[in-house]
Amino acid sequence: MSQFCSLNLWRWLLSAVVLLSAGAPSLSAASAKPNVLFIAIDDLANALGCYGNPVVKSPNIDRLAKMAVRFDRAYCQLPLCNPSRASVLSGMRPDAITVYDLDRHFREQVPNVVTLPQLFKQNGWFSARVGKLYHYDVPRGIGTDGLDDKPSWDVVVNPKGRDVQDEALITNPTPEKAVSAALSWLRAEGTDEEQTDGMIATEAIKLLEQHRDKPFFLGVGFFRPHTPFVAPKKYFDLYPMSQIQLPKAPANDRDDIPKAAFAHNCPIPNYGLPEDTCREALQAYYACVSFVDAQVGRVLDALDRLKLTDNTIIVLWSDHGYHLGEHNGIWQKRCLFEESARAPMIIYAPHAKGNGKPSKQIVEFIDMYPTVADLCGLTAPKTAAGRSLRPLLDNPNRNWKGTAFTQILRPGDGHPVVGRSVRTDRWRYSDWDGGKAGEELYDHQNDPHEFTNLAADPKYQPVIKQLRSQLSDKISADVPLTPFNPKRL
Repeated sequence: MSQFCSLNLWRWLLSAVVLLSAGAPSLSAASAKPNVLFIAIDDLANALGCYGNPVVKSPNIDRLAKMAVRFDRAYCQLPLCNPSRASVLSGMRPDAITVYDLDRHFREQVPNVVTLPQLFKQNGWFSARVGKLYHYDVPRGIGTDGLDDKPSWDVVVNPKGRDVQDEALITNPTPEKAVSAALSWLRAEGTDEEQTDGMIATEAIKLLEQHRDKPFFLGVGFFRPHTPFVAPKKYFDLYPMSQIQLPKAPANDRDDIPKAAFAHNCPIPNYGLPEDTCREALQAYYACVSFVDAQVGRVLDALDRLKLTDNTIIVLWSDHGYHLGEHNGIWQKRCLFEESARAPMIIYAPHAKGNGKPSKQIVEFIDMYPTVADLCGLTAPKTAAGRSLRPLLDNPNRNWKGTAFTQILRPGDGHPVVGRSVRTDRWRYSDWDGGKAGEELYDHQNDPHEFTNLAADPKYQPVIKQLRSQLSDKISADVPLTPFNPKRL
């Protein structure tokens, strides 16, 4: 073949390659489906540096907040692990899925609902879970599937670390209570990677490495800071006892609060424990927050190293808020006060115009489902009750007119009691047993810590009437007829 013919042949081949390339999807187009990293943290209060806590050291979650939109007023639907997680992942309110306790599975009521990870799985994403996304008992359920949902995932990984093996070493100042329900803690020996949450981070990083070349929905669920508060010693050392102070409240703070407003598993202030013991528990809680923060950092670093961050939506959330001694001695969850109903929610969407800014608009946890679906070009099912927060991701403080609804079910004294709460920009109104067991009204404009219950003041009755009407439109005051376990509420 002559040199001229060879040259023409190569020119023709090059032209063909160019034409074929023009008709084929580019690399950026082929990766147009964004990834989703969905990080759940168990029992995490707004006790983070980025949420204004002056003591807690949370540099990794703080850096995520700086590159994302931090929602300062995000509210769960029910401040208990199983109901909240079932609500978030199904996109439905607790009354719709009839999940109020720690035992019931949402598919008993809605067997055909398409969960958030299942929606992605059905549309071509690789869907995987590491650790606690749906409910697990802690520590008994660690290493098992718990109340998982098989249709949601292609792959599940259930690490089990030395924190489970070391249970006998845990300090429990109320031995009549299981460590899962008590203020209990352990300054653990060994490394981060030996703990369950350290193993969860390691396994999540492996999945990122293995599936970096195709779209994924990866749920990463950390068990701490759920009780028992277990973390390596170095995280306790971050918090000298001289820095640990319990929240302050007026001495008579509880006088105007209905009895039903206090969780049945914490009927007396501070479980009757001395203040110094409670301060040790608070130190342990902070240590766990910093420990989990370090694991979040490992996953975020891997995302950067694998050059996935620019095409990955990151959602970080806690299943509900958490009391750390507020109102003169409330601990843990199961309440309708701000500290229990409000929880961290941070969303990073690549190229969102609002990234790096906080949003003070009121949003609900059920908004996560339609938001993530919307960001990925998917249509949320009609069962999803929330609304997409995409407009707030571009303009975090646009006019939103948000209202949040939270509820709880109490065992009662032989008669279960429904607690309902509505949070507007200015007000929180709560009622117990439809008002028969008490009402609460707090003015957040003048009383952000909810110290003064205005429900008995006649001049606020028009406000209460309006809020009660809004509440009744969303949550029934009647005890549900669906089976539930009162011992597990």
